[in-house]
Amino acid sequence: MADWTWWLALAGALVIFELFTGTFYILMIAIGVACGAIAALMGYGTPGQILTAAVVGVIATGLLHRSRFGAPGRQNSARDPNVNMDIGQSVNVDTWSEGKARVMYRGAPWDVELGPGALAEAGSFRIVEVQGSRLIVANK
Repeated sequence: MADWTWWLALAGALVIFELFTGTFYILMIAIGVACGAIAALMGYGTPGQILTAAVVGVIATGLLHRSRFGAPGRQNSARDPNVNMDIGQSVNVDTWSEGKARVMYRGAPWDVELGPGALAEAGSFRIVEVQGSRLIVANK
């Protein structure tokens, strides 16, 4: 087999492996390996092919890392409803004491604190953040 076919077979295997990982980083390495195949087709020797694949793979990986697809969003998990199912749920508070209360929520007692701008009055509140066993709430 010619050199370029080995490079393309390796690139294909990397693409298939990428499908199981869910990131794009291995895909960037596969692009570099495919460029190694192009270098082989252009007649470069083995060192040139390896160098081409390495340089393109490193550059593609670096560009991906700097893009919005490579760096995961830095989000506070205490406020993320995709991480914590309690965010957005309602609790009823009967009495407040210095901006704090104790309520039954999901069959267990919880400490409740007022979030920024919330008023300490009896009624229904929306959970906006969970900090350990404390619920941070806001007015509905």
